[in-house]
This record gives sequence, C-alpha cells and structure tokens, in this order.
Amino acid sequence: MPRFKLVFFSPVADTKAILSGLFKKYPRNVGKIGDYSDCAFVSTGTGQFRPGNKSNPTIGHPGDLEYVDENKVEVVVSDDGSNAEIKGAIEELK
Repeated sequence: MPRFKLVFFSPVADTKAILSGLFKKYPRNVGKIGDYSDCAFVSTGTGQFRPGNKSNPTIGHPGDLEYVDENKVEVVVSDDGSNAEIKGAIEELK
C-alpha cells in the first residue's frame, strides 16, 4: 500500500486535539505504521504572517507582522486505493 506524508502547521495548544481527531476518525490510514498507531513527528517553531488590510485575523491586526508559536506536524497516510481517507484527512485539516 503506497504511503504519503501529510505535513501541516497548528497552534501549539491545538496540536494534540487535531491529531487525536485524525487518528480516531482514520485509524487505518493516518499515523499507522506496521503494528504502531498514532504515529506523528511534531516539531515546535515560530510561524509568522502579516494579515492583509481586508482580513479579520484571530491573532494580530491587519498590516502588522505577527509571530506565533506553532507545531509542524508530519504524519504518514496510507493510500488504500480509494483516496477517500487521504481526502477526508485533508478536508478535516481545512
């Protein structure tokens, strides 16, 4: 079964809940490597962004450069041939 790596960024405080939800909803395809489940690599860093003038940011103010503690999360996703699990996991993250 082909495998892919799914990489996403999340606020540090939300990472555990996001991973828990993905692993619970897609236990056969997300984070499963052999006899191991719930596998992920998480590294912490600082993300930056500048909201546009017409934006409504949750953090920061339009036009101001903002820095936020984030996690970079990497999980293996197995392709069972239907791509439904991969697409579902990506939609969950959106």
